[in-house]
Amino acid sequence: MGFVSLTEALELTTPAGRAMAGLLAIFAEFEREILRERTRAGLAHARQNGKRLGRPATAAIHTAEIRKLQRAGVSQSEIARRLQVGRTSVRRILAAYFSQK
Repeated sequence: MGFVSLTEALELTTPAGRAMAGLLAIFAEFEREILRERTRAGLAHARQNGKRLGRPATAAIHTAEIRKLQRAGVSQSEIARRLQVGRTSVRRILAAYFSQK
């Protein structure tokens, strides 16, 4: 018993079908490598042109405000809500600040 795909008209029970499946796998790998190569080239080009890659530093720009609100007695959850940043980011920023002291 073998694999038969009715939508692609591919039957892997015959030598021709198995050869076709092998060719499809080879071309899929080739296409993936080409895509990876182009992606890396695009990223390298962007870096060369001064483009900053990665996620933007959203919470880090609020560091001073986070510390100010914390000194004023505002809870970490409320700070996160007011500044529209994650609670974990608030905790991380405050922990880094207190570990420096």
